[in-house]
Amino acid sequence: MSEFWLISAPGDKENLQAMERMNTVTSKSNLSYNTKFAIPDFKVGTLDSLVGLSDELGKLDIFAESLIKRMAQSVVEVMEDTKGKVQENLLANGGLKEKMKCLKIDLTSFVTHFEWDMAKYPAKQPLVTVVDTLAKQLAQIETDLKSRTATYNTLKTNLENLEKKSTGNLFTRTLCDIVSKEDFVLDSEYLITLLVIVPKPNYTQWQKTYESLSDMVVPRSTKLIAEDNEGGLFTVTLFRKVIDDFKTKAKENKFTVRDFYYDEKEIKREKEEMSRLLSDKKQQYQTSCVALKKGSSTFPDHMVKVTPLGNPDRLAAGQTDRERESEGEGEGPLLRWLKVNFSEAFIAWIHIKALRVFVESVLRYGLPVNFQAVLLQPHKKSSTKRLREVLNSIFKHLDEVAAASILDASVEIPGLQFNNQDYFPYVYFHIDLNLLE
Repeated sequence: MSEFWLISAPGDKENLQAMERMNTVTSKSNLSYNTKFAIPDFKVGTLDSLVGLSDELGKLDIFAESLIKRMAQSVVEVMEDTKGKVQENLLANGGLKEKMKCLKIDLTSFVTHFEWDMAKYPAKQPLVTVVDTLAKQLAQIETDLKSRTATYNTLKTNLENLEKKSTGNLFTRTLCDIVSKEDFVLDSEYLITLLVIVPKPNYTQWQKTYESLSDMVVPRSTKLIAEDNEGGLFTVTLFRKVIDDFKTKAKENKFTVRDFYYDEKEIKREKEEMSRLLSDKKQQYQTSCVALKKGSSTFPDHMVKVTPLGNPDRLAAGQTDRERESEGEGEGPLLRWLKVNFSEAFIAWIHIKALRVFVESVLRYGLPVNFQAVLLQPHKKSSTKRLREVLNSIFKHLDEVAAASILDASVEIPGLQFNNQDYFPYVYFHIDLNLLE
């Protein structure tokens, strides 16, 4: 499962023993895979400020999750021809041990081996400053996402409109890819070539009558140049001064004169526009070469899939010059931007989860700061109810009232961002990596 439960309990001897019991029971019953979740010691400040941060982090958590889901969906839309490879492109860059900084890691591995990024979010700074840094980072990513996706969607819409013009019937579709210069009498002061749409059942009638629909129609000047399921497109040449009369008579006979005049420059412009739009769209996403394909590295108790990032000065182990040069080859700017910034937003989101655990643990368990955070990964959906019962049983001593009334809709916890269904005797947060559902 790609679902995680991030919990915490006080770090005293009694509760550490409770944690050990939890690990034993969940392991023997095959309920979950558990790992410690390291959170640094932050500057706490006042409890009033923590209550405010609790509210702000709750909103930021929701915003960050929404943002990465939108970015994941944008990757799906850009990779429309290879949607099966989308998950391979939703990765987190580095964030584990120092030696792993240059690697791309699958999201599950990043979460289960999370380490706080001290360089990007210094723990020595006040908590409010750290939260502000995360909020500004995510806001900037969202602003850029809106701008880039708007540009891409405009391009896509323009291309779709051109494609519709190329696939409609003879009454509406563009004719630039059908007609040629040789089909028309051009640069004549007196003569002009018209295009007439004739229903298929009326082909014979057209051949017999077109010369007599009006005066001054050039004999034997008609030619079928295209047809669809309903009819055909015929040329006919006549004198300019009888155009209106010919159109009227043609309409009376169920022949439709298409308003089209051959303009070589306009036809060339339309073809170039279609070619340019196709090229621009293709450049936004071409062939994704960055996938989990360069091997894997194993942590002591968990497999971590990794892909080396191209480093101009140093090759990853076992990576040839040719492999390094092809890393990311063929990627368009939009896909490349989405991959990089999805990673940034995802990493920020998990840091927000860590901050929420810290803040809620201090508010719940008090000062001095002393708690243990643990990440649980339920093995299957059907075991989550049993897992919840085990946790409530082991940690009910932390809040007997909450343990007895978890499902009581009237319970309200002042100052904390929980409703009755989220509140448990222990601090609890949910992480769901099903970002495409």
